[in-house]
Amino acid sequence: MLNSNNKEAEDLRIYQIIDANLDRAREGLRVLEDWSRFGLGKNKYVEKIKNFRQTLGKNHLEVYKQSRNHIEDKCKGLTHQEQFNRKTSEQIISSNSARVQEALRVIEEFSRLQNHELSKIASEIRYEIYTIEIDLLSYSKFRKSEEILKENDLYVITDQKDNLLEIIEDILIAGVRIIQHRFKTGTDQDHLQEAIQIKNLCKRYNSLFIVNDRLDIALASNADGIHLGQDDLDLKTARKLLGYSKIVGISANNAIDISNALKEGCDYIGIGPVFETTTKKNKVPLGIEYIKTLTKDLNIPWFAIGGIKSNNISYLKRNGFKKVALVSELMNSEDPKEDAMMILKKLSHEN
Repeated sequence: MLNSNNKEAEDLRIYQIIDANLDRAREGLRVLEDWSRFGLGKNKYVEKIKNFRQTLGKNHLEVYKQSRNHIEDKCKGLTHQEQFNRKTSEQIISSNSARVQEALRVIEEFSRLQNHELSKIASEIRYEIYTIEIDLLSYSKFRKSEEILKENDLYVITDQKDNLLEIIEDILIAGVRIIQHRFKTGTDQDHLQEAIQIKNLCKRYNSLFIVNDRLDIALASNADGIHLGQDDLDLKTARKLLGYSKIVGISANNAIDISNALKEGCDYIGIGPVFETTTKKNKVPLGIEYIKTLTKDLNIPWFAIGGIKSNNISYLKRNGFKKVALVSELMNSEDPKEDAMMILKKLSHEN
């Protein structure tokens, strides 16, 4: 049986463990809180994580803090090489979520006999952090996709070509950062295989891969988002199935469709056709002036589409059209890389 001195020494060691892990948990939570606040602007998570920190702070008893002065920590200052390999916000989120989860597990175990309330609190917060980590990673991925949408003015839509992958890589090399893939003939198995290949290409060049219409293939290929027409799956259902790490675009050609898309939370809109186009032969061109009226109050990215070619981009720019979507101009080009570079240059030129 332990004598009182041995029992007291064991208690001190346990207090020191709890003290160290309360510090670790609160430090990790502060990293997650600051990223939620400054990196993502998500007040809901800022408030929740702040509450976790405050709750742990209230339960950081003086007896735990006092214990750190009684037993020397011979491992103080130890680091691991992996700490220096974190180069992205996602890696920082994951590593600090793990830090919080591990620290809370230690607190839960060692406080169970002496402070049941703290053990229960640690357990509850730990399970909450599992979900918060996934949410923060999703929002971080979405933020990167959102930035690409805002910063890039050329949106390229594919057409069926024997050398499609070669064309796509050429225009990615040229600097295009948004690719939407449309499916034509072939089986779903063929479509998925092709989508995965294009997704891998886009990932290599830090570009967005968006699937047209097909939510199932967007999910299976881990696409960055989906583009929906007015007759496709509704946006709310698509968002529910895709989650919040993906972007959702909508095609619209009138004020009502644009208003509905905004209300439902779409991330960008394709508006057209601007001019006559062979891609949508049955669609009546909207014209420059009508599109200017439709978009005058839009505060999300929108891309003009339909009949846009290299020789009318300057005209569109003079009328305030900053972003365009192209199909045949690059898909049918004899030199897609060179043409893409020329179009990007025209789009970036200030009128």
